[in-house]
Amino acid sequence: MKAAIGKGEVWQSLKTDSLRTARRRAFVALAEIESRFEQLRGHLGMPFDSTLQRPSYDGGGGVPANTSQDGRRTLLGMTLDPSAPVLTFGEVYDRFMSDPTQDWSPRTRLAYQTTQRLAVSIIGADLPINQLSRAVCRDFLETLRYLPKQVSRAFPDLSPKEAASKAKSEGLTNLMSAANINIYLNKLCVVLNWAVREEFLVRNHLKGLRVADPVNQRDKRLPFESWQLESIFSAPLYSGCLNDAEGYARCGDRRPRGTRFWVPLLGLWQGLRLNEACQLDITDVRNLDGVSCLVVTADSLVGSTDKRLKTSSSERIVPLHPFLHDLGFLDFVRRKADAGETKLFDDINPGADGIRSTSFSKWFILFLGHAKAVKPKTSFHSFRHCFRDALRDARVDREVAMVLGGWGSGSKSGFDVSDYYGRGYEPSFLREEIAKINFDRVKALARLS
Repeated sequence: MKAAIGKGEVWQSLKTDSLRTARRRAFVALAEIESRFEQLRGHLGMPFDSTLQRPSYDGGGGVPANTSQDGRRTLLGMTLDPSAPVLTFGEVYDRFMSDPTQDWSPRTRLAYQTTQRLAVSIIGADLPINQLSRAVCRDFLETLRYLPKQVSRAFPDLSPKEAASKAKSEGLTNLMSAANINIYLNKLCVVLNWAVREEFLVRNHLKGLRVADPVNQRDKRLPFESWQLESIFSAPLYSGCLNDAEGYARCGDRRPRGTRFWVPLLGLWQGLRLNEACQLDITDVRNLDGVSCLVVTADSLVGSTDKRLKTSSSERIVPLHPFLHDLGFLDFVRRKADAGETKLFDDINPGADGIRSTSFSKWFILFLGHAKAVKPKTSFHSFRHCFRDALRDARVDREVAMVLGGWGSGSKSGFDVSDYYGRGYEPSFLREEIAKINFDRVKALARLS
């Protein structure tokens, strides 16, 4: 709209110095302005409300449109340029991606780029943005519903729409999950909301469109069962292997205590998310009021720029569990510091997306296979589920558990506004609480010491 009328505000004289009269005339002027804007939307090919496109009148308070000397229509001094370009869907998405006000992590930017490639392929880069209707959005959703997993590998010679059509006609079942479909829909919905705010669109026709997810949220990831934990911590990496490189899954007399040894233990005993552990700086292991703690934060004392947190509530202080203290974790930290390293796990290289956990996650999947600990719906994140169950079993107060695990914020965690007053829990108190958890049922852990 701004491109067509050349300004972002409309000023109209009501031709009176009486406040009472101005208030009465304002209703007529506003109605007429609204009518003219609906006419302009129709002129530009944008969705409009025909009921509001009633003919204007000039009764002293009216605001009729005029014709300039060059024959172009004007409204309230604004020129309606019929040649004003209408941006395409691809161009609008490009503008969204280059918006300097966006403050994204590398992972978030990658998610929007992935969505862009898929949405542009299905909807079409050249579709005029004012033709992005509800029907187009539903067609996008329908295509996603029948899109095979890893479509570029399964059907490298087909477009997403062609692959979805083939999958539908042949009754293929290895399709994109409902959760992933909704992720794509949510990302594109953010783009279209932005387009509405920037006045490239009148409304977001994708709003409200999503697919029902048959998998309950709590069943998407499960904690490791006791037999899995036994298998993991009885594997050669923990009981004796050839080396900490290619020989980690083969029995030997070496018991290296490096990155691969410590990261899973941090997930189990400290409740750290995989990337929270992988991105730790050495200076994130600190002594606070006499308590050894892990400081989970996106800030860095040594200038690291690769640290990201899932949510603002993820930032927290987690006292070191006595089990890891006795196992020699602080000695490992000191050796890294003496070697002049800044990252605690400096041998984890960032993936193509700039996220350190990417490469470790791939290795851990292979590790589970070698350890014969594979089970559906379990992954590294299952350690965090085990941590939460251990807090429950230890009868740790729910609010304290939320703080230790960095779970949720606001109403989602059940917190009240008053919960955010004060300084929070002292490290010494949190150390007492986290020390309550144990995994005594896992005999392999006791053999590590």
